[in-house]
Amino acid sequence: MDKPPVKMMDPTLAEMGNHLSDAMKILESGKLESEQVKERRKLSWKDIPGPLQGDGQDVVSILQLVQNLMHGDDDQQGHRRMQYVGEQGHMALLGHSLAAYISVLERERLRKLTTRILSDTTLWLCRLFKYENGSAYYHEDDREGLLKVCRLVINTHYEEYATEGFTVLSSKHPVIYQSAACRPGLGQHLCSQLGLPMSSLCIVPCNTMFGSLHQMDVALLDKLIKDDCESGKVPLLLIANAGTPGAGHTDKLSRLKELCVQYNMWLHVEGVNLATLTLGQISSTVTAATKCDSMTLTPGPWLGLPAVPAVTLYRHEDPALSLAAGLTSSQPVEKLRALPLWLSLQYLGHDGIVERIKHASQLSQQLLEHLKTLASIKTSVEDELNSPVVVFRFSQDNSAPSSGGSVEGYFAGERDIIDALNRWLGEQLAQQVPLSGVDVVELEDEGTCVRFSPLMTAAALGTQENDVAALVEKLGEMIPVLSCTLRFRQDFKDEVLQQALLSYMEDLSWPGLGVVRYEPRNTDLDEDKRQQMVERINSELLKKLMELDTDLEFSSGPEFGEETNCIFIGMATEDLDVAELVETIGSVGRDIEESGKLFENMTEVVRRGIQEAELQLQKANEEKLMEEGVLRQLPLVGSVLNWFSPVQASVKGRTFNLAEGCLDSTEPVYSIKAQMNKDASPDSPKLSTKRLPGQKLFRRPGAGSDSISDTSSVSQLEESFRETPHVQATDAEEAEVPQELPAHIPEDTASSDQRVPEGQEAESVETLR
Repeated sequence: MDKPPVKMMDPTLAEMGNHLSDAMKILESGKLESEQVKERRKLSWKDIPGPLQGDGQDVVSILQLVQNLMHGDDDQQGHRRMQYVGEQGHMALLGHSLAAYISVLERERLRKLTTRILSDTTLWLCRLFKYENGSAYYHEDDREGLLKVCRLVINTHYEEYATEGFTVLSSKHPVIYQSAACRPGLGQHLCSQLGLPMSSLCIVPCNTMFGSLHQMDVALLDKLIKDDCESGKVPLLLIANAGTPGAGHTDKLSRLKELCVQYNMWLHVEGVNLATLTLGQISSTVTAATKCDSMTLTPGPWLGLPAVPAVTLYRHEDPALSLAAGLTSSQPVEKLRALPLWLSLQYLGHDGIVERIKHASQLSQQLLEHLKTLASIKTSVEDELNSPVVVFRFSQDNSAPSSGGSVEGYFAGERDIIDALNRWLGEQLAQQVPLSGVDVVELEDEGTCVRFSPLMTAAALGTQENDVAALVEKLGEMIPVLSCTLRFRQDFKDEVLQQALLSYMEDLSWPGLGVVRYEPRNTDLDEDKRQQMVERINSELLKKLMELDTDLEFSSGPEFGEETNCIFIGMATEDLDVAELVETIGSVGRDIEESGKLFENMTEVVRRGIQEAELQLQKANEEKLMEEGVLRQLPLVGSVLNWFSPVQASVKGRTFNLAEGCLDSTEPVYSIKAQMNKDASPDSPKLSTKRLPGQKLFRRPGAGSDSISDTSSVSQLEESFRETPHVQATDAEEAEVPQELPAHIPEDTASSDQRVPEGQEAESVETLR
């Protein structure tokens, strides 16, 4: 059997594909520049735009520049985590290059090619998402499709709008309805772009008594529409959710469609749950989206396709109005927006697309099943069997609401504290399990929650089942820490309030044990000096606490926090000794304050001591002059007289006692009795405040294996106390050896000391020790 003839590929297309492949290898290789090249680059341009080179650059140099701009000065490959770009992603990127190449074709050939690309892509998407007889509009901004639909609806309701403009809207104001759970700023953007007043936007509240707290209140919507109709307004369009941006809940689309038909309104649906329309088993609430007038899809994040447009599918019978609204275009180049999606959909195929969305849904179900087994974790899931978005939250068992409930049972301030702990939980999970794609979301009723939405992240990050298992494991490790921290917060506050020198700072947004500040006892200073003292003491106190061998984390708090000059204490564990912690903070603060006072007084004490020493030495020199005479002070004559007739030196040395702040004579230093008295009262080291290496602070005894190390540490500490007197006695015996030397000094040695040159003698005498 003869093989079909193989068609030769266009050399330009083949070269384009090779160039794209080479470019992606360079950008994704992570090959770093040498240190010399990097230093020369820093000195040459330093991110400052420079002049265009006259001779041009090669492709590799330009791509190297792009890589440097992408990664900055990061020297570690670990800091370069980007979106996972697979083969389907390369096809999407190739589509942008092909669009530029195709745009230079002759007009007729370009028209045929773009028509084929647009019709194929629209047909595939309508079949995938079960949207019959639909048209498609491709746009970069995911809000642009809804904006064009609004123009279409305005042109449909106001026949003279194309000629009269906004004057036809003055008699009957249009009204756009949207759920309170829609993404923020959507309605304001529509009014701004359409030139409508904000009074044309009606926010419909969600359910308050029956149903999900994230679903639109249908009964209230019906009442609002009736009131607007009675006041002469025109209900124009309703924006509903098939997966709210926060919790992923779906409005009652069937009932909303009935209202729209009743009042001749346009129903537009958007949301992440629309992706599940490609699956075989679909929730009935999401299936109703196929009957809406328009829907906006974002296949890029769902399928892991970079730089592909969003798509708005709509149904309308008048192509002229669609053209007037901008949903269709007569320019062939505009139709090339669908080219990257056209290539990617062909590469993935129907089964590949369904498999990716099914995989994301299975990840959500896997996480939801594990969350049901964890204590103190509450979920906010609309449908436990089919919800592709999982929202969960750490909460106390005794006062936490049930799944989907509110938090009205919390006492004042407790919700803020738990919100802070959940914010910390979400940040830690995102940091320790980055492939999970979890993030923190603020919900009006539940508060701060952790959201897992694999439909938006799994394809880009490459999330697998083991990543979900790692997420559950980390969550299980953090729940005891959260529970202990929440339980010890009140104990910590009570202990701090009992300390006179510590102030408890109420910061409900801090995810930790609490915030404390050391207040100095000196109240005689003015406000500025006192503030400086508070800042200095707490800054040194923080450094001391951070040097301690403990599992607690101490910090200065958030960068832009309200409280300043405070000690922020992090998460607690089960074996934490709160009383010891607070006592240590107070004692270390007192030591810093006392040492600061000593340092402040030392300058004045030393200055006075130096002045007194100068006066005494001056007086001693004058007495020496009177005893020895003037002739002995002359350099040559004095040396001759001292040789033949030596005299006993009368100037005695001085030593400055920093502890007492006074001058003493150096004679007792050479006295055995004084030396023994001085050795009898040495400065004893504060061994009671030292802890042995490896011993953790602020641990209660009997807490697992740590209790053994604590006990052994105490016993070793007691042994060191018992050995201390022997060590001191040994030191005293060694110190007695040089003390006998001054008593046996020969007289000739003393007389020889008289013959020291006069300059050196004065220098040795006037030295302060």
